Amino acid sequence: MSAPVTQMWMGGIHATNCVEITDDASRLDDGSFWAVSISFEGKARFARFANVSESNFPSHDWDPLISRWSTSQSQSEYIAYVSSIRESIASGGVYQVNACRILSHPFEEGSLEGLFTQLLERNPAQFAFYLSVDGLEVASASPERFLSRNGSKIITSPIKGTIRSDEDVFGDKDKAENLMIVDLMRNDLGRICEAGSIEVSELFRNEKHPGITHLVSDVEGRLISGISWREIQEATMPPGSVSGAPKSSALSIIEKNEGSRGLYCGTLGWIHGERAELSVAIRTFWREGSTLNFGTCLLYTSDAADDSLR
Repeated sequence: MSAPVTQMWMGGIHATNCVEITDDASRLDDGSFWAVSISFEGKARFARFANVSESNFPSHDWDPLISRWSTSQSQSEYIAYVSSIRESIASGGVYQVNACRILSHPFEEGSLEGLFTQLLERNPAQFAFYLSVDGLEVASASPERFLSRNGSKIITSPIKGTIRSDEDVFGDKDKAENLMIVDLMRNDLGRICEAGSIEVSELFRNEKHPGITHLVSDVEGRLISGISWREIQEATMPPGSVSGAPKSSALSIIEKNEGSRGLYCGTLGWIHGERAELSVAIRTFWREGSTLNFGTCLLYTSDAADDSLR
């Protein structure tokens, strides 16, 4: 497998010729095209690209990995984590928590370009994303919009609820979970949008994906004039749909039990002046150094008998 080429691709937008890499969110306001990678804990890597065009992602071969993956939590550790969440729910300290673990695999040489080619072919996703810069390579098949911006308009589309593709009806529990996160995202957007501008433009939309159907809602608002990307990031990260509710309580539980998720459940995408497309970093592989990582998550709510895989 060949070494990765420095580039970004998302939704037909192909960026090349990286001229700057920084973690300074104030640089995002300069009007340039920036590829964005922010971890769940807020560690950011922004890459400024000089050349941006529209094209399909070039096809590459992929050799499947055959050795075993390691896990950030053993079976007993994960069971104990789940038990602690249920206790917190029972005591009223939290309503919903996304419990995650990270799978890892040695990956000494080569590129994830072939893996991303496979993702595009076998699991096409609206927010599929590839990034290769110094020290980081990402191949994502995320179906979930975190934030889209066009001028002063901003929209988020949280996913809560999953059924098989041969099913058509979501249950009351799915709708209650979705509504819970809609309210959470309304609150987050309320910190950066003009008063009275936030609305739920679509509630409980069915979105078809390979093998499954997601329940999705849209929340949008009008940004406060002159607001910076740093302020937007600080008000909305990490994404509510992969944290829990209330967000502050869920984050405390996650930090205590998981340590660092890294890129999983953070955000990926691009920012170009007052336009942006950012995804929730789920169904995402990423390589840092010689290790390939993949996150997996279970959603636990007050109805623990109906937990769902994310």
